Amino acid sequence: MIIHIVQPGETVYSIARQYSASPSQIIRDNGLGPSGYPALGQALIIAIPKVTHTVETGETLFSIAIKYKTGVNQLRRNNLSLMGSDTIYPGQVLIISYEEEKIGTLATNGYAYPQIRDETLSRTLPFLSFLTPFTYGFTADGSLISPEDSRLVSKALEYGTVPVMMISSLNDKGRFDNTLTSLLLNDDELQETLLENIVSNMNILGYRALDIDFEYIFPQERDKFTSFVAKAKEKLAPYGYQVWVALAPKTSSDQMGLLYEAHDYKAIGEIADKVLLMTYEWGYSRGPALPVSPLDKVREVAEYAVSQIVPSKIFLGLPNYGYDFTVPFDKNGPPARTISNEQAIRLAIETGSEIKFSEKSQTPYFTYVRDGKSHEVHFEDARSVMAKLALANELGLYGIGVWNIMNFFPQLWVVFNLLYNLRRG
Repeated sequence: MIIHIVQPGETVYSIARQYSASPSQIIRDNGLGPSGYPALGQALIIAIPKVTHTVETGETLFSIAIKYKTGVNQLRRNNLSLMGSDTIYPGQVLIISYEEEKIGTLATNGYAYPQIRDETLSRTLPFLSFLTPFTYGFTADGSLISPEDSRLVSKALEYGTVPVMMISSLNDKGRFDNTLTSLLLNDDELQETLLENIVSNMNILGYRALDIDFEYIFPQERDKFTSFVAKAKEKLAPYGYQVWVALAPKTSSDQMGLLYEAHDYKAIGEIADKVLLMTYEWGYSRGPALPVSPLDKVREVAEYAVSQIVPSKIFLGLPNYGYDFTVPFDKNGPPARTISNEQAIRLAIETGSEIKFSEKSQTPYFTYVRDGKSHEVHFEDARSVMAKLALANELGLYGIGVWNIMNFFPQLWVVFNLLYNLRRG
């Protein structure tokens, strides 16, 4: 795999000639438009096929997978043109394998809102070990507030992806409600009712794990939260269901702050089957212009985590979005605009901006001026993805957790597929 940084005057077609590569594949793998004009400074993946197959009449994706001793989902991962489907036609050239050697094995978990488009879901599922619909809530009497998740669960099972039920304490305004969490953590009967409802729901829909995401818990209820995780584990274990916990990005055991204090890494790590490190939002919509997930900060959290928790239990959080900040920062001004990574590239092209890359944070960014206001855009690309995956592999982590998969980000999945084997759920 080659990472090519676009120079002045280059097009996809001139770059393809330079590497004797397919322009159409470069366009697909990097999520470019058909114009062939990438952004100046953009990182492009150049993937070189090793073995290809030309589809003959009567062949199916399944029969081709058998012929080459591979899997249907692996063929889907190798060929983004399939869009996650198994529809093929005579004369079509499929990539069976690439020149790149795999350097590790990682699991992948993707979070999705119920309204995710079918096309996006189908394109992403071949790359996922786990799919987590966002999110179940609960009421003061222990009843579940359910998302429209049945379509997502059915689709995940169709692709061999394990569905994970997520429970959070979000209120009807979409904010974490620590008074609701407190009510639950101080009432054993309420906990039992909620866990009974969770098990019943998992049994009905086919969920195989529970992801507990309680944030901004009152610090004095730290031990009670750990106790609730233990109760959940005891309740779900007889059914063969796992218990996961989403953890705030801490760098020390005594880190202060409402987000951090009630998340006891060591105690929770001993109980839970898996944990997800929420290693993003250093740059956030209401804050100054910063990378969303700078590698130096992510490394601090991950290295602390492995000092407290068995590495093979840990998912490293990876963001699939960026922010368009107005600079200088005005705390009374409007929030930064959330954008997809592909939107960031289109914006760079539209504004004639050159994409830069921070060696410290291992993230791309660019600046532009519009209507007299200066902007700074931070996002993710192939280089930042490679750096985070390499960190997870270096530390022996179980995998990555992508927040979120509402936009298909080709570079993320192409880099993953070229360098890592997918650990099945």
